Amino acid sequence: MINHSIKKIIFSTFALPLIIGSAVAAYPDKPIKMLIGYAPGSSTDIVGRMIANDLSLALKQPVIVENRGGAAGTIAADAEAKSPPDGYTILFAQNGLAINVAANPKLPFNGQKDLLPVVGVAATPHILIVGNNSKAKTVADLLAMLKADPGKLSFGSSGIGNSDHMAGELFLATTGTQAIHIPYKGGSPAATDLVGGQIDFYFAGMPVGLPLYKGDKAKALAVTGKNRFSGAPELVTMQEAGIKGYEMALWQGMFVPAGTPPAIISALSSTVLKILETPEMKDRFIKAGVQIAPMNTLQFTDLYISDIARWKVVIEKAKIKLD
Repeated sequence: MINHSIKKIIFSTFALPLIIGSAVAAYPDKPIKMLIGYAPGSSTDIVGRMIANDLSLALKQPVIVENRGGAAGTIAADAEAKSPPDGYTILFAQNGLAINVAANPKLPFNGQKDLLPVVGVAATPHILIVGNNSKAKTVADLLAMLKADPGKLSFGSSGIGNSDHMAGELFLATTGTQAIHIPYKGGSPAATDLVGGQIDFYFAGMPVGLPLYKGDKAKALAVTGKNRFSGAPELVTMQEAGIKGYEMALWQGMFVPAGTPPAIISALSSTVLKILETPEMKDRFIKAGVQIAPMNTLQFTDLYISDIARWKVVIEKAKIKLD
C-alpha cells in the first residue's frame, strides 16, 4: 500500500501537464548526474550505465554516472536526498535501499519522505555460485557442508543490507545454518574473491554471476526466483533444490529528491519506459543477464513501499542483524 504523502505526490505527477514554468519546460538544459551507490562492475552499476547511456541520447544531454559506493548504497542515497530537487541529480538504486530503510532507523535520511521513486527497470533473481574448487555441486551439497562445519564457511555480498546479503541471510535463516558474512563495496570484488577461493559462496546479482558461470569461472547451484531464469534455464530454483518457500529478486530503478517537480518526474519516467521498449535495450538486458521489468511511477512506488514493509517483517521474524 502506498503511503498517503507519496501517493499524493505521484497522483499529481499524472494530473499536471508536462510543462510547468519555463525552467521545467527547458528540462534538461544541462548535464544530469546519476548517482550509483555501488562499485563499478556491480549489478546495479551495469544496469544503471545502460540506462544512463540511452537516457543521454533520448534527452540530448549527458547523463554522467558517479559511483559512490559504501554503506550498502546509503551514502549515495543520502547524497541524493540532500540534492537540489531539480532533476539534475538522480539516483539509480536497488532493493537494498528498501531493506536498509526497513532495518535501520538511524539512517541520515528518511527513505519514505526524502526520496521519490520515479521508474522501475528490472527485477532479476540472484544466482547462487561457488568456486570451481568447491566440493558443492548442488544446493544440498552446500547445505551439508554448512551443517558439518557450523559458522566456518563464508559468503560474500556487495554490502551490509544489500539484496545479495539478504539473499544469503534468508538462506541461512530458512535452513537453520550459520556462515560468516563478508561484505564488499560492490558485487564485482565479491565475485573476484569467490573465484579466488577467499569466500565459499555468493548469491550474486545475475549480471555479475551469470558471466562467471557461463565462462566456467564458477559453478552455479541455483537461482532465487519463483521460476527458472530464461538466460540459464538449466539451473534449478532454490525451491526446486529443496529450500521451500525461498524466493527473492533484485529490483532496480530510479529515484529523485522529494520536492522534484512532478513534470520532471513524469518526463524521466516516460523517457525511461520508452527506452525499455526498444528492441536494442531488450537485447542488451538479455545479454547482461537482466530480467527487464518496466514499472511506471505508481507501480514502482507501490513496490518500494510494500518492500519496506515486507523486509521489516522478515528481518524481525528471522532475527537478522545488519551490523
